[in-house]
Amino acid sequence: MENLNDALQKLKLTADGTSDSIEGCLDCLLQALAHNNADTSVKLQESGILQIFPRLLSPHCSCAAKVANIIAEVAKNDFMRGSCVDTGLIPPLVQLLNNKDHEVLLQTGRALGNICYDSHALQAQLINMGVIPTLVQLLGIHSQHTALTEMCLVAFGNLAEIESSKEQFASTKIADELVKLFKKQTEHEKKEMIFEVLAPLAEHDVIKLQLVDAGLVDCLLELVEEMVDSNKEDDVSELKTASDLMVLLLLGDESMQKLFDTGKGSVFQKVLSWLPSNNHQLQLAGALAIANFARNDGNCIHMVEIGIVQRLLNLLDRHVEEGNVTVQHAALSALRNLAIPVLNKAKMLSAGVAEEVLKFLKSEMPPVQFKLLGTLRMLIDTQAEAAEKLGKNIKLVERLVEWCDAKDHAGVMGESNRLLSALIRHSKSKDVVKTIVQSGGVKHLVIMATSEHVIMQNEALVALGLIAALELGTAEQDLANAKLVQILHKLISDDISAPEIKYNSLIMICTIMGSEQLRKEAQDMPFKEIVSKLRRHENKLVAQQALVTEQRLVIES
Repeated sequence: MENLNDALQKLKLTADGTSDSIEGCLDCLLQALAHNNADTSVKLQESGILQIFPRLLSPHCSCAAKVANIIAEVAKNDFMRGSCVDTGLIPPLVQLLNNKDHEVLLQTGRALGNICYDSHALQAQLINMGVIPTLVQLLGIHSQHTALTEMCLVAFGNLAEIESSKEQFASTKIADELVKLFKKQTEHEKKEMIFEVLAPLAEHDVIKLQLVDAGLVDCLLELVEEMVDSNKEDDVSELKTASDLMVLLLLGDESMQKLFDTGKGSVFQKVLSWLPSNNHQLQLAGALAIANFARNDGNCIHMVEIGIVQRLLNLLDRHVEEGNVTVQHAALSALRNLAIPVLNKAKMLSAGVAEEVLKFLKSEMPPVQFKLLGTLRMLIDTQAEAAEKLGKNIKLVERLVEWCDAKDHAGVMGESNRLLSALIRHSKSKDVVKTIVQSGGVKHLVIMATSEHVIMQNEALVALGLIAALELGTAEQDLANAKLVQILHKLISDDISAPEIKYNSLIMICTIMGSEQLRKEAQDMPFKEIVSKLRRHENKLVAQQALVTEQRLVIES
């Protein structure tokens, strides 16, 4: 330790210009750090030697690389990182990134990486100091230098996690540089390093398009082809990462449309071939890709025309019994999206989509349940015959009523309520209403009318209005038990209720007057005063319906 103490003392003297043995002192420090990093770092901190390091990080100083190396070693200890920041080491280190010497660049990158490790605040500071364009430029210039390349990739991986970095990355040639680098790689570890940078960057829509333009998709497709039949762990991992990244690129509207290319794109054609594959990962990626391509009505109509639906049904059919849940979820997502355009609904119903989807009613997996419900709801929109057929399916309705109580899964609960409502609204069928009433669905529709979402409130009120108009006698006890009258009173008296909610609530009040029990409940509530005020409502439809409702209340009283 005496040698270390001597080295520290000599370094202080060197800083004052009284000694020229600085290189030997730095070598001594590096040896001591290699022997016992933590204790040596404490000695460095206590000696105050860190304060002279900013001067030794000058681009013209021949020992800059060794000083940066020492800082990198010291900053491996989390208790030293604050001292490195406080002594002003970050600005001169950032300046050194403009150096041309490989060793200086490598040690500088290590030092900055270790100082800022696990600190979003310090990483954000680096971003603000403009390190991203500098590092991207370094990657382009020194792409043949393995250690420097890895240093840049590690830095990119850390910085890309900071949201503010994405705009800076998008203004550089990062996409071109990463794709060029990826094409050269043969080792799994190196590809993984690049993937770890690509994944967070590809979340940004502009960078997605840049990666597509740079040719990343062709690289990914080629990799998938190479790995698809391999059982090696590394190959299976690469296949998953590549196909996941492909799907991620399709989440951007512009990149997705470019790759779809009116249905003629090579990527679109390739992912179609993944659906019948025996590889679950490819099946999953293919279905997710179709779901992403189906975010545009024109794409959806084209895909249904060329028979994508049958391919998805074939895929689903392979996963009914003890199937792969992620594949089920992805295929149902694709079918749901394809069912959104009005032109597709009848065609998909004719193709047997509803029947195939119903096979998954027994699923206990909430993600699958959620997509199943959404698919059926999209299919029956404006399709009265299909809505009636499904609405009379007792097994389906009973399952919906059960899922309406799935309080641990808000998405499933909400979609179940919406599908119950849709079955009534689109079928306008007495038989459907009877099935839903007998299965205990009324109380859930009444609760749905109190949802925080206006669209769900409105759907519930319209369905309840049809129940009251078509089968009031059958439903009146359930409506009473669910405290419908009190809820209607709250909806029309609440200032925050949307005009359409007030309007449909007023209609509902008129409709329930046909039930002696509900009429008596309504007469016991102060409806007349509230309804009278609503005659002056700024919304003309609400005001007109308030007048009609007021007259009905007078007649019934």
